[in-house]
Amino acid sequence: MEKQKTISKEVSYSGTGLHTGNNVSIKLKPATENTGIIFVRTDMPDKPKIKADISNVLTTVRGTTVGLDEKTSVHTVEHLLATLFTFGIDNLIIEMDSNEPPIADGSALPFVELIKKAGITELSAEKKCFNLKDAVVYKNGDVLITAIPSDKFHISCTIIYNHPLLKSQFLSLDITPEIFEKEIAPARTFCFDYEIEALKNKGLAKGGSLDNAVVIGEKKILTKLRFEDEFVRHKILDLIGDISLLGSSLKMEITAVKCGHKNNVEFAKKIASSGNTAQLSEHEKILWHIPDGKIIDINEIKATIPHRYPFLFIDKVILVEEAKRAVGIKNVSAGEFYFQGHFPEQPIMPGVLIVEAMAQTAAVLFLSKPELRNKKLAYFMSINNVKFRKPVFPGDILHLDVEVVKAKQTTGIVKGCGYVNGKPTTEAEFGFVLVDKP
Repeated sequence: MEKQKTISKEVSYSGTGLHTGNNVSIKLKPATENTGIIFVRTDMPDKPKIKADISNVLTTVRGTTVGLDEKTSVHTVEHLLATLFTFGIDNLIIEMDSNEPPIADGSALPFVELIKKAGITELSAEKKCFNLKDAVVYKNGDVLITAIPSDKFHISCTIIYNHPLLKSQFLSLDITPEIFEKEIAPARTFCFDYEIEALKNKGLAKGGSLDNAVVIGEKKILTKLRFEDEFVRHKILDLIGDISLLGSSLKMEITAVKCGHKNNVEFAKKIASSGNTAQLSEHEKILWHIPDGKIIDINEIKATIPHRYPFLFIDKVILVEEAKRAVGIKNVSAGEFYFQGHFPEQPIMPGVLIVEAMAQTAAVLFLSKPELRNKKLAYFMSINNVKFRKPVFPGDILHLDVEVVKAKQTTGIVKGCGYVNGKPTTEAEFGFVLVDKP
């Protein structure tokens, strides 16, 4: 099986955002397996993290924006994401001191050069691969995008415009790093001259110029073309970037007619919900199924840690790797005592109790060792980097994935993440100390 990848060393790049016009510096940093592609807004309080995922798409107006909300977002991510996807980068931290990557020359070529400068490192975990089982067809008016199963990633794209200088163009090719670098990455974003004023009235294209966009006038193209069919090549670039938000290596043959960001994203969502199941990594299987490992039931949990109703927040623990990793399971019942006040009209599990449930899972992980059971207690020492991503409601099954980051004889640091239906709800790191039981 193909392995996940990250970059070998940190690299940085600075420039101006196409639509915001903001000056921005980005740093690409290596990340561990199963991290995914994470944008970090270093210019905002608490440095919020935004995962490059189809579920986080906020808008597709003249580019693709991902974020947690309108303020906590990153604009025009498609060129960078297309490059990372094509070069097989699964895990990466992208630190940004503004809200839009540099447009550079309007193409993805500067990002290709950045990745080549950083180098690529193979990790130990298996790559997630989305292998279609059945055809997927998306139609919206005269827009048609289809995908069929294949043993490679191939795109055929047709664009159709009613303009004397730009009518129809077609291109069909395999998407590999070599082909991408030579045939797709250099293709620049484009617009018609009559669109510029309207874009600026909408607060867009503030950083646009003839240096970073191909502008098509009524009687001539105002920018020298790199390819005679540069326009269809750029549409393929955008399509790759948008569909990469599925978060997988893709094995399929895509045919697209009159595609654009909005329809690309809707097409990707249709693939995600089509019943075509991706191959999950071992880490991701934990989020959807009961993983392999020793199961500790509620009676053994009570024999291991001192917590009792109403402050016992886990129903089962699976020891995935002894003294290293465990998954706690909490069946969130509508009868939980705290829902009486949190909140009567909109019951939501308190975030602090989710963190407490993580800590209880970690305590079981450590104290289930025979030499420690009934001899030690685990106490909190610190709680850091807590993030609440999505609420947890009555009826949810909460998975609490905890992993030891650092451990000494009696102290350590644990990283935890809560999930419902595979979607992260809560993240936290906490320190602990083991003390003698009275």
